[in-house]
Amino acid sequence: MIYRAALADPADIDRAVAYPADGPVEALSADKIREELAENRFRPEWIWCAEDETGEILARALWWGRADSERPIALDCLQVRESVADPAGVAAALLAAGHEAFGNLPLYNVSLPGDWRTRPDLVEAVAWRQEAAHRAGLTREIERLRYEWTPVAGTAEPTGRLVFREGADEEFLEAFVRLSAGSLDVHTQNELRSMDAEQLAREDVEFYLDCPGERSWWRLAELPDGTLAGMAIPSATPYHRNVGYLGVVPEQRGRGLIDEVLAEITRFHAAAGAERITATTDTANVPMAAAFDRAGYEVTEIRLVLESPEG
Repeated sequence: MIYRAALADPADIDRAVAYPADGPVEALSADKIREELAENRFRPEWIWCAEDETGEILARALWWGRADSERPIALDCLQVRESVADPAGVAAALLAAGHEAFGNLPLYNVSLPGDWRTRPDLVEAVAWRQEAAHRAGLTREIERLRYEWTPVAGTAEPTGRLVFREGADEEFLEAFVRLSAGSLDVHTQNELRSMDAEQLAREDVEFYLDCPGERSWWRLAELPDGTLAGMAIPSATPYHRNVGYLGVVPEQRGRGLIDEVLAEITRFHAAAGAERITATTDTANVPMAAAFDRAGYEVTEIRLVLESPEG
């Protein structure tokens, strides 16, 4: 078996793009792949294939990054022909070859319908992907709900329980530190096992500064007397407006204030004309999922995230 990236030769790219999408896990269309290539979010060197001795493509992996990314951020699509006897083995070798070339281990997002566990074909297709990812070093799993808001859901009017204002970088850094305490977010919990809250806060600030959203959108949430209650960071992806980050400080939790923070982000994006606002939260974060439900956000998919324990 030969494992290699697509070449810049248009014919080679055409072969990789035209790979047939068999199997139950939804794959990207050829048109979507070409659109991402045109936007520099897919690149020939990030499209890897496994070929047999005749040159037939038996597996394909598509890694994604932002237009200005030096290295890929995530594996978006992993497919192995249904005729392959050992899909996990072929996929693991393909991922290992890509990781070696990139010099990092991008996470792997597997997008699934909400009922995937009731469908034997999907359970089997997910199982070999999990095995391949684990063999390639992506041994940590997080399951997330992907939510979406559209204008038909409407927006809630401000209640006056919270006041939102702009803040200095140092204030947001402090807010990130305070919000991490007792967080139900699995990523936050995992990261705090290897770093302190301030280091994680600095990484979070850098992450959201690097997102397509504007720094000027960020808001601190305070009680009317000026006491910090939480934080709202409206953000964006390359495709849609996005909820980004939100939370309530530990001493103010349990009072329904998360609804106020989420409503502020939703109003902010809606006022800018957003036709779609996306958001994600861990399936384990039941209170946050309930807040999205109350705000009219709807679950559009389950996202299984496979990543390296080193992040």
